[in-house]
Amino acid sequence: MSSAGGSLPRYIGQRLLLIFPMIFILLTLVFLLMRVAPGDPISASLGGHAPPSQIAEIKAELGYDEPLYKQYLTYLGQIARGDLGTTITDRRPVTDIVRDNGMATLELTFYAMLVAIVVGVTLGLLTGRYRDTWIDGGGRLFGIVIYAMPVFFLGLMAQLFFGSYLGWLPTSDRASPIVQATMETHTGLYTVDTLINGDWDAFVDSVKHLILPAVTLGLVTAGVFIRLIRVNVIRTMKDDYIEAARARGIDERSVVYQHAFRNALVPVITVVGLTVALLLSGAVLTETTFNWPGIGHTLLTYLQNRDYAAVQGIIVVFALVVVIASVIIDFVNAYVDPRIRY
Repeated sequence: MSSAGGSLPRYIGQRLLLIFPMIFILLTLVFLLMRVAPGDPISASLGGHAPPSQIAEIKAELGYDEPLYKQYLTYLGQIARGDLGTTITDRRPVTDIVRDNGMATLELTFYAMLVAIVVGVTLGLLTGRYRDTWIDGGGRLFGIVIYAMPVFFLGLMAQLFFGSYLGWLPTSDRASPIVQATMETHTGLYTVDTLINGDWDAFVDSVKHLILPAVTLGLVTAGVFIRLIRVNVIRTMKDDYIEAARARGIDERSVVYQHAFRNALVPVITVVGLTVALLLSGAVLTETTFNWPGIGHTLLTYLQNRDYAAVQGIIVVFALVVVIASVIIDFVNAYVDPRIRY
């Protein structure tokens, strides 16, 4: 039997090898699901009024008149070359859509994750620490309600209260029109680009536009962390080493925050990978609610146009992000927790 030190590289190698069948299965499912959907996507994307000759011409141009297995092989070949296809409605490469709109989604999901972690970890720790008190009851109630609440409804309420009623925050887009017209972009992340440019007024403007969508998406996601951390804090507080720490005279604050809390965070690392999928799915509705020009908003537009070439390419990107995030989380988990070895 090999040593524990050699098992980590082997575990990482196994997880890397699993990426390929996972991606293959995801690509196959996306391809088949888009093909078995009812209706003709070509005629639907053209408004349903195009003559049959034009529809046949477009099908031949895009290769949709080929047998299904040939379309599948062509599709896999395109993905292998990094080609996500071309949209039916506006003949735009999907890679251009990902490049132009992806940074907006990345910025939104990053700050939403920060909100989810800060709120979820804080409330989860407090509810677990003060079990069966009004703090515990209020935190649990908040976690259940906020997780069950549809993200678009929470977004609309935030727009109505903080945007329309109080007038504190803007309710749509990534920045004011004048900021978007004059800003020099470097990364596509407005909060980063405005700092690089040294334009503090534009930075404040971009942050104001980011607050409502990021907090809305982050709060819904925080419900997962609240319940998970609470359960793990309660369980950890019953472990023998916690009782031993108390017996040695260590004050309760140190016992909770330096011992129980740190160990209770280990399972949260695993959930972070799953939360990426939750954030991406929530981003579709959040971006639509706040007119945020990200991939999610673009995906919904192409769904309404029945443009399955665009939908297929964007979903593949989402799936790849989730797979890669899950593998990275597995690596971090294996590094943090030595018990994880296969």
